[in-house]
Formats: sequence, C-alpha cells, structure tokens
Amino acid sequence: MRIDRIVVNASPLICLSQSGLSSLPPALFSEIVVPDEVYQEITAKEGISLDLTKHFKKGPALDVPTSIASWDLGKGESAVLSFALKNPHYWAVIDDREARRCAVALGCRHTGTVGIIVLAKKRGIIKSVREALMKLRSAGLWLSESFITEICRTSGEE
Repeated sequence: MRIDRIVVNASPLICLSQSGLSSLPPALFSEIVVPDEVYQEITAKEGISLDLTKHFKKGPALDVPTSIASWDLGKGESAVLSFALKNPHYWAVIDDREARRCAVALGCRHTGTVGIIVLAKKRGIIKSVREALMKLRSAGLWLSESFITEICRTSGEE
C-alpha cells in the first residue's frame, strides 16, 4: 500500500531538519499533518520552522482516547496516534519505541524517520540510504553501525 498521507511527530521533523533532509516529506507525501502539540514543540526549538501554508497542515485538536492515554506517551506522540486512529488513511510517523508499540497494539499504520529515508530511496528521491542515515547520525539520531548496515542491505545497498 502506498504511503501518501502522514501525521508526523516532532522528532522525525527535527531530525530531518537538522540533517539537511527536510525536503523529503514534501517530496514524498501529498498531505502532511502536524498536530498542534507537535507544532508547538517544533517551533520552540531554535532554528526549526515549518511552512504550514505550503507543505504542512496543522492538525485539529483531538481528545486523546483512553486506549492511547493509558500508554502514558508524550503529548506529541499521543496527538499523532489519536489523529491516525481517527483517520486510518494517514500513517503515523513516530520514532519513540513505546509509541510504535502503541501503534501496533491499536492497528495504526506507522513508520519512522528511517522509514522515510528508505521510502525516499525506493521512490528515487535519494540515491543513497547510507549517506542519508549518516547525515541523520551526524545530526544526533542514534543509529548503530549494525542497524545502518542492515537497513542498507534490505534497501539494496551493499
């Protein structure tokens, strides 16, 4: 199934921005929703900005259902998953391990920052998964060498 619409958490957007890869989401997806809680977190970071009129759409405030609140996630993760649960044609873009576990438990389709990189390679937007992962690593995203090697291998890079 083609991923075309996403609702995204702060850490993927911040990591992509800090690594010089912020152009990937608009190149990959027709709709990018940023919940208000995520928008507030991102704009509080110095040097990070989102063009809400051009590529990103601010999501509506939603009540967090008990099925998500019981996981005790951050506000951003809870908002992203609440939106994805209510709008199943959107994929949640989250990196937090517990948020991903919650997504699985609730049946929400999800991916993360690395998934965006792999998708960009599959769609011919970037040439090298390894190069993009190294940029993410240099920007502060913790990625082990063995993980990078495995992702590159499964993406068709040696």
